Amino acid sequence: MLKKIMYTLWIAMFVLFVYYTARSTNFNTFLDAVENKTFDLRQSIIVNSGYKKANKNIVIVAIDDASYEYILEKYGEWPLPRDIYARIIDYIEAQHPKSIAFDLMFVKSLRSKPGADKALADAFKKYDNIYAAMNFDNQSVDVRKPVELPQKLSINLTNYSQEIDFDALSFLNCRSILPEIIANTSNIGIINVSRADDGILRKMPIFVKYQGEFYPQLAFRLGMGLIRQEEGYNPQEYIIDRSSNLLLNNRKVYIDKDGGVILNWYGPTGTYLQIPLYRLIDAIESGQKFSYNFSNKIVYFGTTASSLFDIKTIPVSKIYPGVEVQATYVNNLLDNSFITKVAKPVTVTLGIILAVIIGYLVINIDSAAIVTLSFVSVYSLYILFAYFIMKYHNLWIGIVYPLMLGLIVFVSAFVVKYIIKSRDFEQQYLLATTDGLTELYNHRYFQEQMKILVEQSKRYDIPFSLIIIDIDYFKKFNDTFGHQAGDAVLRQVAQLLKQSVRSTDIVCRYGGEEMSILLPNTSKEVSITTAEKICKRVAAKRFKLNNYQESNVTISLGVSSYPEDGETPASIIDAADKRLYQSKHNGRNQVT
Repeated sequence: MLKKIMYTLWIAMFVLFVYYTARSTNFNTFLDAVENKTFDLRQSIIVNSGYKKANKNIVIVAIDDASYEYILEKYGEWPLPRDIYARIIDYIEAQHPKSIAFDLMFVKSLRSKPGADKALADAFKKYDNIYAAMNFDNQSVDVRKPVELPQKLSINLTNYSQEIDFDALSFLNCRSILPEIIANTSNIGIINVSRADDGILRKMPIFVKYQGEFYPQLAFRLGMGLIRQEEGYNPQEYIIDRSSNLLLNNRKVYIDKDGGVILNWYGPTGTYLQIPLYRLIDAIESGQKFSYNFSNKIVYFGTTASSLFDIKTIPVSKIYPGVEVQATYVNNLLDNSFITKVAKPVTVTLGIILAVIIGYLVINIDSAAIVTLSFVSVYSLYILFAYFIMKYHNLWIGIVYPLMLGLIVFVSAFVVKYIIKSRDFEQQYLLATTDGLTELYNHRYFQEQMKILVEQSKRYDIPFSLIIIDIDYFKKFNDTFGHQAGDAVLRQVAQLLKQSVRSTDIVCRYGGEEMSILLPNTSKEVSITTAEKICKRVAAKRFKLNNYQESNVTISLGVSSYPEDGETPASIIDAADKRLYQSKHNGRNQVT
């Protein structure tokens, strides 16, 4: 139980260290970038599965490469004369479409004739289901004077969320469209986009801010117009709740912290039916009946020609026209299928739960292979869960953070387990080689080291010495003062021996009151000097027997060396033992 508590404490400390290190090095930015890539992968797999179906009532009249060439050839200029758009609007409106939206900027142009501009503006006045685009920027006021927009173009917004910040979507200037169009309709939306740092468009603004007022995205304005027609829902005020959801009747649209909605993609470019603009113009100009019926359709006009520079990169396609982004946006709004990103605390909680499971497995399973397989299995199931919950419930649950946390716990738990096991091994080895009373090496360790020193000395032709020590009259001492006092003397003599030799010398309890010292790379002369020094220090010391008694003791020592006294452990030990006996026979408290 204690080991498991130690495991947990070590792992928790390591995880906290990594967490604060990551924060200090802005590691979260890297994690978010990787998480975005997992979103792209999930979206691509879902799209390829064919599960999501685009709204068949959304159709795009595309200014593709062929239409662009056609316009230049027929009219000698781009953009297309605006009275042509007016005629196209009349033609489509005769078939009763749900709406017509232009992902085009009808800005003032020297090429455009006033009569053509007026014809287009009149079309906007004539029909209430036509939508125009405009955008904001931060162009210097010295270059372009900001225009005052009428109140009818803005919306009332109450934001109760503490997370959403529209600062990144606040603009200083406006690239205004024809004043006549602005005067004739309130169906004008903004087409500013929100690309991530890697250049991929995953989300779009829902509202942008200009001169202190909020203005809706073009696709949002169009979608709300359709909702008003079909559901009778026409809010005078938009509300973002504390959970960052925009409340729209029976819909909840999640808005991320930067004020954008995360788009749910239906497929690569070409998902929506695209009708080349030149074919429509040809039919109108020739008076022939066009092959496609726009009845009850949502018609989007936009450029798809690469030379007109409105191409984006999205999670499921590298080349995706901006008009298709708008169509996807409207599709998401009508389906109520925007992606909701699960709050970070939820992701962190899931990561902690998974990390606890992994930590438990590492601690309780001895097999590294089984633990590794368990780790892979747990996170594979989590990744599948994250995929399916996005596919069927439009929820974006983070993968990278829980996986990173799991890896940290997995690795740190293994490291901690290895360290503690190593310490356990060292402790077991210490218990197996150490005498419990004196804390000196035991007789078994002494014999092992004797063999090693003999082999080393033979190989490198170097000497080593052995000192065997016996406490004089120790049996009588025990009889006089008791065995507890004898044990106290043994411990103190052992410590004195360790203090009197080099760190490379090996002090052992040989048996009973006998101790030994192995002196590697030491000649007999040096070892005799060392033995004499030890003998004098022991004789001079007063040993504490208990709280109120002290006593002197003496020792006798026998010294032998390799190779003078033998070339085997037994012969060297025998020589030292005989000399110890001789010291005791000659009166004790001496070295022989």
